[in-house]
Parts: sequence; structure tokens; C-alpha cells
Amino acid sequence: MKEAPRNFHFLGISGTAMGAVAAELRERGFSVTGSDEDVYPPISIFLEKKGISLKEGYRAENIPADVDVVVVGNAMKRGNPEVEAVLNRKLFYLSLPEVLKNYFLRGRHNLVVTGTHGKTTTTGLLAWIMEKAGRKPGYLIGGIPKNLGQGARLNHSKYFVIEGDEYDTAFFDKRSKFIHYLPELLIVNNIEFDHADIFDDIEEVKLSFRRLLNIVPQNGMVVLNGDDRNCVEVAKDCLAQLIEVGFSENCAQRIRDVAYSSTGSRFKLGDDNFEIALVGEFNVRNAAMAATAARFYDVPKAKIGNALKSFSGIARRQEVRGEARGVKVIDDFGHHPTAIAQTLQALRHRFAGHRLWAIFEPRSNTTRRAVFQRQLPEALQLADGVFIAQVAKLEQIPEEERLKPEAVVDAIANSGRPAFYEENADAIVDRIVPMLRPKDVVVVFSNGGFDNIHEKLLKKLQD
Repeated sequence: MKEAPRNFHFLGISGTAMGAVAAELRERGFSVTGSDEDVYPPISIFLEKKGISLKEGYRAENIPADVDVVVVGNAMKRGNPEVEAVLNRKLFYLSLPEVLKNYFLRGRHNLVVTGTHGKTTTTGLLAWIMEKAGRKPGYLIGGIPKNLGQGARLNHSKYFVIEGDEYDTAFFDKRSKFIHYLPELLIVNNIEFDHADIFDDIEEVKLSFRRLLNIVPQNGMVVLNGDDRNCVEVAKDCLAQLIEVGFSENCAQRIRDVAYSSTGSRFKLGDDNFEIALVGEFNVRNAAMAATAARFYDVPKAKIGNALKSFSGIARRQEVRGEARGVKVIDDFGHHPTAIAQTLQALRHRFAGHRLWAIFEPRSNTTRRAVFQRQLPEALQLADGVFIAQVAKLEQIPEEERLKPEAVVDAIANSGRPAFYEENADAIVDRIVPMLRPKDVVVVFSNGGFDNIHEKLLKKLQD
């Protein structure tokens, strides 16, 4: 690599982590361009405001002639016109985790947050605690924390807080991304089966976490969910210091005396009382993990408490997108049955006594498959009414492997909840609006743009 690369081009720039790093490089004066198949809000608005030139669709000519580094997103495959151009032109290319490891993470105190659920919120909480404590950390978060206003800050602080994803690194590197992140402190929130496109079963997921735990130094620290059997199992041979956090008696840092209100949650961790402006058991656990990690770096209890209390969440996590005719429309990134169930339980606390509707788009690589055919009805039926859209990018999944949304709907209807299958966002909006009443709450679960369903729903309600 050249001593001082100036020109970066990102393949798959709309990914939250890719976009965050691209934006931070642009802030530091680098020339940054990027392309993606789908460019949608909020990340597209965020990048355009930073002055990054975005191209929709992949074409060889999108790559500038004077490019120094091509950063290849993990969704890129052979046959992609820009991937082929990179290889044909013999350009210098790296995965995003390699860029981070080689040029941002070496020699620093890296606080890596992992787990099937809660990574983004926990990483945001931990970064905010370190920020409020005056440590001025660098960070990379797979979402945009409202307090920080951006998902990345690649500064020269000795502390770096990073969300560690178990998904694979790139088409040329099938290890999990988090293997590259040089953890000094590692949080493992939970371990469940997910990413059915790259893992065959839960044992493969656990193997990836074992490899990660194997590179935490002996003078480092592992903060582990002591209530999660898979977490405890994968950590049993870990040589680093380890502290278990959770509700069960065996946890060294035990969560107790939890109380919820419509505006937040209170809990006790060890001997300390904390309060967060987020609702739900999973957010209490996220906060407890972040607080325990911060203690390893001698952040005083009062500073941890002030940071937790003032943390206002992550964009697209239980985010109210608007209200019309007394109906609130909420956007949530949840796509795994556990995350959906936990979010619905939290919204029950937040909007006690209100009817709660769930709209779900099967869009992730796992939920498009039949992996969670039985678990999805159990999660979604926690709502008072459910709508499910057609499986996204249907043609990419063989029919015998696909999720059957109609069967999910039937299972929910058999439990006594109204449930409906509609092919797309427009059809869902047309059908649900006549059924809505003032004080109803509609939560949309999707890890994509879902054809701007939130705005369509609000507009239809207003009309």
C-alpha cells in the first residue's frame, strides 16, 4: 500500500459499517467514492451530506482511475462488474476488517462488542460511557447512535470501541469479521443460530466465537453473558480474565431489582443502581454489559451512571418515525425471532394499554429461509395483529428452502391473533390503515428500506 493513500472506493458502501468508515475517511480529507445496489435512507442521506459521491448499481467505470485502495464489502461476489474490474486492473484491495486492523486498531486498547443480538446498542452505550468519561474513544458502530450523531470516529485516541460481527469478512476471506479486531476487552452478549447463508448450524457459530476468545490476551478481559449456555460453553478454555454478567446466581455481576416504566428502566448491578432511558430486559442487559466493561478501564460509577441515563438510543431501534391520526409508526431493525420478541415485550412496557401491530419483512439471509419457520409465529404473536410481506429477493432462495410467510400467518391466526400476508408494502398499507384506531402502535421490522413503508403508512393515515 502507498504510504499515504488519498483515494478510496467502497464496493457496497450502503452497509452501515462501510458507510460509517467511508464517512469518517471523507471527514479526514480523503477522496471517497462508493457504489451499491440499493442506496436508501438513512445511510444514503448521511453519506451525501458528508460529500461522498454515490453510484447506484455496479459498473467497472464507477472505480476512479486514480484509486489507491478499493475496500470490498462482504456482500460482494465474483462476477460483480466492479469486483472483476479490481482483479483485472490488479488494483490494491482490502476487506473492511483488514483496513481497520492494519491502519486503525494496532497498538490500541480495542473494546470489541459481539453477540447475536444487542451489539449495536451495547457498542453505542460503551462508546458513550467512554466519551462522557473524557476518554475520547474512536469507535465503529453498525448504526448511528443519536448521542454521537455518527457511526464512526477514527481518531488517534488510545481507546477504540467496535461492534464485532460474526458474519464472514469477504468473498476472499471466510472468517468472521471480528477475528481481525485485536480485542483487549471482549463483550459476548449472547450466542444463537443466525446467518444461515454462511453457518450450517449453531456449532459452527460457536467455533467462530471460540476462535475469537482464543486471541484475547491474558491481560485483557472478557465480559460474558452468564445466563447464556452457549456463551459459558465457548469461554470455558479462555485464558483471559473473565467476568459473567446476568440475572442468575452464578454471575459475578448480578442484575437485580429491575423496574420498567414508559420512559425507561432501572436496575441494580452488584451494589450499584443505574437508570437508562431505554425499555426492556434486553436493554438492561446491554447496559449492564457496557457498565461492566467500562469498569475495567477505571471509569467511575458516577460517570457510568450519567452516561447510561443520558443515552438516547440508536437510529432504527424502536425509533418513532411519526404519528398520524393518533397512530404511532415505529421503525425497528429486528429480524431474528429473539430480537423481534424482545422488542415487542419492550414496546408493551413503553406503550402499556395500546394495541400493538407488527409488520415484518423477511429480508435477512436467515429469515428468507425456513430456518425460523416455527420460531417466527411465536415471536410475532406477541403483537395484537401481524402483517407479513413476501420474502425479499425470492428468486435467490430455492423454493424448498424458503420461509413460507402464509404458514407463519396461519400459525399466528390459529393462536387467536389477526394475521395477514400481503406481497408488498403498498398492499400492506392499503389493508392495515382501515383497521387502525387512535393510540394504536405499528412497529415495522426490517433490516432494509422496505420500500419506504413507514412514510407510505403515515401519508395514507394523514390522507
